[in-house]
Amino acid sequence: MSQYSSKWLKVTEPYPTVLLVELARAPVNAFNVEYWKAYGKLFGDIIEDGYDVRALVLCSSFPKIFTAGLDLKDASVLGSENASITKPDGARASLGMHKLIQTFQDAITKPEKAPFPVIAAVHGTVIGLGVDIMCACDVRYAAENSVFAIKEVDIGLAADIGSLAYLPKITGNQSLIRELAYTGRNFSAAEAEKLGLVSRIIPGSRDEVVQAALELAKTIVKKSPIAVSGTKKLVSHARDHSVGENLEYTQSWNAHALMTNDMKENITAMQEKRAPKFAPLKVPSKL
Repeated sequence: MSQYSSKWLKVTEPYPTVLLVELARAPVNAFNVEYWKAYGKLFGDIIEDGYDVRALVLCSSFPKIFTAGLDLKDASVLGSENASITKPDGARASLGMHKLIQTFQDAITKPEKAPFPVIAAVHGTVIGLGVDIMCACDVRYAAENSVFAIKEVDIGLAADIGSLAYLPKITGNQSLIRELAYTGRNFSAAEAEKLGLVSRIIPGSRDEVVQAALELAKTIVKKSPIAVSGTKKLVSHARDHSVGENLEYTQSWNAHALMTNDMKENITAMQEKRAPKFAPLKVPSKL
């Protein structure tokens, strides 16, 4: 997987059609501009290339930490690296910051746009941007030693890369969301599960949660990629639309998706008592 690995992102394929992406910027996976752009590019490249990925697990290379969030030593993270040189007026500075935040959001939320499930396997410290990263993933597992914080309030800003947009929709406790976002306090894996941020707490640390996530991925990749990809698309649509709107959208989606050969292959495989064999989701281009 050397074509996807980069300076701070390690990509391997531990099982066929399952990718493992490890955040690997020592010492604490702090995100500067180069790092989050590389993160967005990684997912963008995998999606654009049509590589046969049917599930992806995201974790950290470091046993004690997932990420410390933003690298506050990098002035460009806050859009201030050229402020003393160009001195734009307020309106132009605002437009520039708007564009920076939009680009940052697009990079970190890229997993949601992937046609395959992305499983976050978090462990150790998960601060600020780490929560944003998790929220854009389909499934979130946490090691029992995980400690979380929506930390942006402590540096004087509202979280703007995804947490405040996702959390009210993917969790069920508005009061606790607001408490955590207003205070920036640490919260445990148990509270994260209570909030609905994670679906499972895995005993142990990094190795155990990564293995659990990989086992889930291995189960998913046995299913029709058309069915899994369509399910992801429809669940995400339902989150942001009314029941009626989603049912109408599903009519249009399944009008073409039901023509898949995967349904016939599933039935044939059951009759022949064998595992089904599905084609990759994306047909390679002949151009």
